[in-house]
Order: sequence, then structure tokens, then C-alpha cells
Amino acid sequence: MPEQRAAPRWTGLALPLAGAAVAVGLWWGATAVFGIRSFFLPSPPDVVASFRAQPEYLLTEAWATLQETLAGFLIALAAGLLIAMLLTMSSTVERATLPLLVALNSIPKVALAPLLIVWLGYGPAPKIVMIVLISFFPIVVSAAAGLSSTPADLGELATSLSASWWQAYLKVRLPWALPQVFVGLKLGISLAVIGAVVAEISSPNGGLGAVVVLSGSSLDTPLAFAAITLLAILSIVLFYLVVGLERLLLPWARAITA
Repeated sequence: MPEQRAAPRWTGLALPLAGAAVAVGLWWGATAVFGIRSFFLPSPPDVVASFRAQPEYLLTEAWATLQETLAGFLIALAAGLLIAMLLTMSSTVERATLPLLVALNSIPKVALAPLLIVWLGYGPAPKIVMIVLISFFPIVVSAAAGLSSTPADLGELATSLSASWWQAYLKVRLPWALPQVFVGLKLGISLAVIGAVVAEISSPNGGLGAVVVLSGSSLDTPLAFAAITLLAILSIVLFYLVVGLERLLLPWARAITA
């Protein structure tokens, strides 16, 4: 079979930018061709103008959303890895707790938002809890799948080297599971931003989700789109930070995959 040539590095940045430019161009063209009023669908220049009118306000709220997202995601990461390790260490624990985790994940998180406000008040606590609830399940599933997929020959190699159970777990199973763990982290960080927005819409006292709610109530659609655009940028940046961390920590993972 002919060898596949690696794509030039510049395409990793140029192609996403080209795709974004095409999407913005289609959006702009649709508003111009169909004469859509800014109240219904603002054009890209309207969104830019809205951001330039209130940059400090939007960036301050974006910072609040970022802080909540990172706090909730880090808690979800720690809890998800711990739960995944417990599930894979004992089949008894897995059978006893996995149905509960599935049931918890199946609860509509929007329905929990008012209760979290009642229990935890109007501060950042209910928002962080919402982020944890939304983002931790993919981390648990992916980490548990990775920890359960260690090849038998690697386990036999560890046994032949007289490695203890903990040594085999930490030096063989956990490193082998890390590529799968990062799959859950990439999904979890995107869901964390969604969780932050859900919480901020339910309790609009800060963050970009609150900007969307308040601008909608004041009929300022361009401002709402400016907040939504910042949320999209925030999600993209966080996602690629996780991708970059994966490539930094696991350079060998790409070498062993097709």
C-alpha cells in the first residue's frame, strides 16, 4: 500500500480559519440577500459593532464564565478519574454504582438548576455544581473504558517482571488508558462550557449566559450574538488547549495509531 503523506502543519490552522471564514461569509450574505433585520438575525458587522460598544462588559462576563468553567471542569476531572478507577478496581463496586451514575446522568440538568439555586444560593456554587454534573460522566465512561482495555500481553509482561498490583496499575494500565481519557476530557471541556451557560441562564447574575438572557429581554439581539460568539471562541480555545496538552503529554499515542 502507498504510504500516506502527513499533511503540512500550516493546514492545521489554515483549514479551520477558512471554514470559519466561509461560515461567516454565508451568514453575512444571507442577511444581505434576504434583507433580514438586525432584530431577528444581526449581520457580522452588527455583532462586531456591539462588541466594540461594550468590550469591557463582555470581556468581564467572559472571564466570569471562564473561571466557573475551569473550576467545574477540574472538579469533574478529579471526580471522574477517581470514580473510573474505583469502577475498574472492583467489579462489585462497578455493578453497585454504575446504574446510579447512569440514572444521575439521565436526569435533565435544566430541571436541577432551580433546585441548585435553592440549595446553594445565587453565587458561583450552583453554577460550578451544574458544570460538574454535565461534564463528569463522559470522563468517567472514557477513563473506565481505557482502564479496562489494557492488552493481556502487557499485563503478562508486568507479572513476569514481578510488578505488584499497584505498580502494574499505575505504570501499565493508567498510561495505556490516557489516550482514551483524553477523549473524555475533550468532550467534557465542551460540555463544561454548555453547563456554565445553562447555569448562568437559570441564574442570570453574571457570565455570558446572563448577557444572552438580559440582552434578549432588552431586545438587543446583536449583543446576544456577541456573547454567543465569545462563548464559541471560549469553547474552541479550551478544546484545543486540551488537544495541545494531549499532544504534549502523549507524543507516543499518535505513533501507535493508524
